[in-house]
Amino acid sequence: MAEIRLSRANFFANLDIIKEQMQSVEKIALVLKDNAYGHGLCEMAQLAQEYGIKRAVVRSNAEAKKIEEFFEYLLVLADTPKSPSKKIRYTINNIQKIKKFARGSIVELKVDTGMSRNGVRVADVEEALLAIEKQGLVLESVFTHHASADELDGKYEKQKEKFSKLKESLKARGINSFHSCNSAALFRQKEFDEDMVRVGIAAYGCLELPFASNAQKLKPVLSLYAKQNSSRVIESGEGVGYGGTFVAEESVVVSNYDFGYADGFFRSCSCNYITPQNVQIAGRISMDNSSFVSDKEELLIFDDAREVAKCAGTISYEVLTSLKPHLKRRIF
Repeated sequence: MAEIRLSRANFFANLDIIKEQMQSVEKIALVLKDNAYGHGLCEMAQLAQEYGIKRAVVRSNAEAKKIEEFFEYLLVLADTPKSPSKKIRYTINNIQKIKKFARGSIVELKVDTGMSRNGVRVADVEEALLAIEKQGLVLESVFTHHASADELDGKYEKQKEKFSKLKESLKARGINSFHSCNSAALFRQKEFDEDMVRVGIAAYGCLELPFASNAQKLKPVLSLYAKQNSSRVIESGEGVGYGGTFVAEESVVVSNYDFGYADGFFRSCSCNYITPQNVQIAGRISMDNSSFVSDKEELLIFDDAREVAKCAGTISYEVLTSLKPHLKRRIF
């Protein structure tokens, strides 16, 4: 079966760059939601612990429970607590949902400063604080999320200014813990002065931020290899795969490999995908396999999700999170 390989060296090198950017490893919170962006939840939690990271961010209770042993702090972004936990914090995204949180739960209030997605609007923060107190919750931090940190359109600066003003007003009330930076926002900071950074795609080495020189040093952690199922000589004029869309112009060896769209290989790459080793795809990607002009027993399909994303017309996040959990993941 196709196999995902995770580079410990690249991951640690990326974390070194992130640590240098913020001058602290203690404040790094690794985003491990959605199977660690397809890299493998437990595998990346293990590596993070090995490096010395003590904080993680996940999507759900189920994810948090799977990796609770690896971290001192866990932030759940989109779930509600059934009972209080000393280690797991829960995000408040909506005032109306506060009454569903178990009394005594540690919570973090998310504020919408311009994303217009999750979070309490700035004008409603006072109401949210009163509801948190009434429900008997423990407010630990206030945070926001940037919508355009990877774009030079002025929106990032507006959100940052709005959150800065909110922080000043909340400090006067005794609230002193804040975080706002995702990967792109971190690399736009000259001096990091918050309590935590939620770093995801940068740690995995696929951040696209051409105007930040440090970000260009990041290296992809994940590569994918597929095993040969079969191999044959295709004569000139013969077609390969469904619809015979690949037609050989001369006699070539075409092999079939055990990685298809059911595993996370985008069918939209069927026409023009070429591997990092300059091996051409041959015909349509199938559910469980794909063919290439190659006789290799094992084929490197990709080692940089950004390149697959260009071919598929999407982003690296979607390429990575589309990789199915059943694929074996191995650290090397």
